[in-house]
Amino acid sequence: MDTEFKIEFQQFFDKGGNVVRPLPDFAQNAQELIPLYSAMLKTRIFDEKAVALQRTGRLGTYASSLGQEAVGVGIAAAMRDDDVFLPSFREQSAMLMRGVSMEELLLYWGGDERGSNFLNARHDFPICIPVASHFPHATGVAFAIKYENRDVVAVAVAGDGATSKGDFYEAINAAGIWRLPVVFVVINNQWAISVPRSKQTAAKTLAQKAIAAGIDGLQVDGNDVVAMRDVVSHALERTRNDNRPCLIEAVTYRLSDHTTADDASRYRNDEEVSQHWKSEPVGRLRKYLEANNVWDQKLEEVERAKISEQVEAAIKKYLNTPPQDETCIFDYLFAELPPALQKQRSEIADGREKNA
Repeated sequence: MDTEFKIEFQQFFDKGGNVVRPLPDFAQNAQELIPLYSAMLKTRIFDEKAVALQRTGRLGTYASSLGQEAVGVGIAAAMRDDDVFLPSFREQSAMLMRGVSMEELLLYWGGDERGSNFLNARHDFPICIPVASHFPHATGVAFAIKYENRDVVAVAVAGDGATSKGDFYEAINAAGIWRLPVVFVVINNQWAISVPRSKQTAAKTLAQKAIAAGIDGLQVDGNDVVAMRDVVSHALERTRNDNRPCLIEAVTYRLSDHTTADDASRYRNDEEVSQHWKSEPVGRLRKYLEANNVWDQKLEEVERAKISEQVEAAIKKYLNTPPQDETCIFDYLFAELPPALQKQRSEIADGREKNA
C-alpha cells in the first residue's frame, strides 16, 4: 500500500522581520506583540546574568537558551494555566512566563532543591536533565488526564538529541495508540551537545518521525515567536478537543555553548554561528515592532533597565538564601521516607549536632 506524507513548515516573519504571509488574529495589532518581545528580552538578560554568576563561581553549570528564546515564549503564550508543562533544561523562557520565579531558577542551578518547589506553577514538572526521559512522563501525565476526563493538555519539550533516544519513540508511540492529550515539542537547534543534526538521523525532518507513531507532525520556524505561538495554539486545540497528539519540530539554532561546561568552538566555527545571528528571534521581532512604530531605542533602554533591575533583585535574594541543611539530600526522594533512609538521615543530623 502506497503512503504519502507531507511536513508543513510554518512561518510568518522572514529573517529580516518582514511579514511573509497574513498574520494570525492575535498578531494583527503590532502593539499586542510587545509582551512576547519583552518575555524574550527578559530571558536573554536573565541568561546573561546567570552565565556571569557561573563564571564567577556563584552558580553551578548553566544551560543558556541564547538564540532560541522564541520557542519557549511561544509555547507558554499558547498554553492555558492549568495545562501541564514538562521542560527539559533550556526552557527558562517558558518557565518564567508560567510563573516560575528567577530566584527559583537560580536556586536550582545553584544546586538547591528548593528551586524545584515552585510557589506558582505547582502542577508543572521540574527541570529534567536526562535527555528525553521526561517524554514517557508526559505520556503518563496525558494518560491520567484522559482517564480523569480533564480538559487539560500535557506539553513536553526537549532538544533534537532527544529524538535519538528510545524514550522518545516509546512515548510518541504510546501517545498515538492511546490517543492521548499531549503535545511534544522538539527544539531542533542543530546540535546535540557536539553532535550535529546531520549525524543524528538520515530523516529529512525530525517532524516526520511522528508519522510512524500515527500522530500529527509539523515544522515551525523556531525563531519566529508568532509562528511558534500560532502553531502550538492550534496543536493544543486539536489535542484538547479530539485527543490528537502532536509532534512539533521548532527549527532554530543554539548560539551559545551547550552549557557553561562546554566549549562549542571545538566543534563549530565562528562563521557558522555569525550567520545564524542574522536570524535570531529577539532582533527579528524588534525590527518588525520598530517598522510599525510601536518600539524604539528609548523604549528598549527603559525595558532593559527594568528587566535588569528585576534580575538583580532575584540574584540578591538567591545569594542571600541560607544554604540547606545536610539532611536535605533525603527530603526530596519519597513522599514518606523508608525506615533505612530515616536512620541515615538521623545519623547525619546527630553527627552535625555533636560537631556543632
